[in-house]
Amino acid sequence: MTSRKSRTGFLIVGLILAIIITLLISLNIGTMRIAPGDVWKTMIGQGSDQNQLVLFDFRLPRMVIALLIGSGMAISGAILQGVTHNELADPGILGINSGAGFAVVLFIYLTQGNPTSQVLVLPLAALAGAIVAAILIYLISWKNGVSPIRLILVGIGINAAFSALIIVYQLKMDPDNFTQATIWLSGNIAGTDWSYTLALLPWIIFLLPITFFKARTLDTLHLGDETAQGLGTHVEKERMLLLFIAVALAGASVAVGGAIAFLGLVVPHLARKLVGAGHKQMLITSALLGALLLLAADTIGRNILSPSEIPVGLIVSLIGGIYFIYLLMKS
Repeated sequence: MTSRKSRTGFLIVGLILAIIITLLISLNIGTMRIAPGDVWKTMIGQGSDQNQLVLFDFRLPRMVIALLIGSGMAISGAILQGVTHNELADPGILGINSGAGFAVVLFIYLTQGNPTSQVLVLPLAALAGAIVAAILIYLISWKNGVSPIRLILVGIGINAAFSALIIVYQLKMDPDNFTQATIWLSGNIAGTDWSYTLALLPWIIFLLPITFFKARTLDTLHLGDETAQGLGTHVEKERMLLLFIAVALAGASVAVGGAIAFLGLVVPHLARKLVGAGHKQMLITSALLGALLLLAADTIGRNILSPSEIPVGLIVSLIGGIYFIYLLMKS
């Protein structure tokens, strides 16, 4: 037990160091490369106006957004996998992402303007869409309680329905809004600024600690409904609370970063392989892994075809696809 805790501790420290190193690399490279010494001078207020503009107005907010979305989506996926007893569950497969995505696309369609000017409204719209999707999934899945298998199957159906509605409303848009919605749906954090960070930060700060506090409850639910009830857990009440947390995290993250696929699926799966099924260590590892993966993916997307950019969602999907092909080959 002590050896496993030590390994987990070293892993967490290693992930934190990897995030710091990736942050430093991401600050240095880009369309305009800035030497490490100049980065340091700029950070302490002695850099040029140009470097201050690039670092503080463009790169830093985007990097913070990547860390927040990565941890939020990873924790959302970990909760859903724990609640459904299915390692292939994630906000995308269950229809939560598409519900949030439909709300944002509908918002763009109805306003016919630039939604980035109303960034504080987007998380609320996405959260509303995610909640509607979650309520539909929960109500349709209900049959003397909610079966995890029914939850997954209904979620797949709801996902397909909302995905179809997204396409319908995209086809009704003018070319500019259609392009904007398409880029957003592919998963994109380009053009974000500190206002996006302020819109997302309260959700992450408030909901992540609650999730860590509920790690023991997730462990209990993993034993099965009957066993959890025998241990004194109010199964449906706890399941609804955990689902709401997962929906809120996914909805707020999708509102800012678009429909980034695979992140909530791959990261908890990998964290479980590294630290085991206990949710206390797994949730912390998932949050750090998710933050590191999305930050690294954004750094790659910004630079691999510079000055052009690849949306971060496509990079994450590529990494996720390769990972699952590797798992299939090893199984």
